[in-house]
Amino acid sequence: MRILHILFKKELKQYFCTPFGWVVFAIIMFLQGLCLSSVLEQYDKRPVVNNLLLDSLSTYIFTIYFLFLFPLVTMKLFSEEERSGTLETLMTAPIRTWHVVLSKYFAALVFYCCLWIPLFLHIKIFSFFSSTPAPLNGGQMTGIFVILFLIGTFFIAVGCLASSLTSSQIIAAIVTFGLLAFHLVLGLVPGMMGESFSGAASAQFFHYINMGEHINTFGQGLIDSRPFVYYLSMTLFTLLLTHHVVDYRRWKN
Repeated sequence: MRILHILFKKELKQYFCTPFGWVVFAIIMFLQGLCLSSVLEQYDKRPVVNNLLLDSLSTYIFTIYFLFLFPLVTMKLFSEEERSGTLETLMTAPIRTWHVVLSKYFAALVFYCCLWIPLFLHIKIFSFFSSTPAPLNGGQMTGIFVILFLIGTFFIAVGCLASSLTSSQIIAAIVTFGLLAFHLVLGLVPGMMGESFSGAASAQFFHYINMGEHINTFGQGLIDSRPFVYYLSMTLFTLLLTHHVVDYRRWKN
């Protein structure tokens, strides 16, 4: 655990001690505020149906920047070290492959979680300046942050896998975005093609992996155990694949 902790701190510094991490942080913070602003403008034209956070996460702006977020966070994890040759040096040290994989994964996950702190602050700022509580309760806010965390665990693992497959950051980012976009489209298949186009069992599967439905359920303060099972099991499976890829490249070299 000591080695894992040392590697984790080293990887975390790559986010918080470099301009790249703070630029990503600033961009995401701006886009979060843009989503909330667009929702508040809509409230002037129609009544509030959902809570503030759920409506902001249902905008097209959120969907676009959410998918681009993970390639930005993960594309440098293995690709940059492979390109510069430091990964080979790291792998010759007396450490295990899972130390490297988990340290990079957890550092990216911690940074990802920190990116949502401004969203909470936006809600507090709204309540302060409007002198009225934001249109959501504690259960709804908790549910949204829980589902964002669960989705992030899997999507960051996908980014780690993509980054371990190539020495090019651009290719790693493109592969990550393509896989996540494909996952998003799969969840939308019943809505695009109809519920009965492939049978009830297939439609149920597509609903099971639908990210939008997960956000909508948790955003209403309803905790469903199925997304926990799905995202955590897929995270474990993807990290195991990443471990095998990195281990293969380690012994190949």
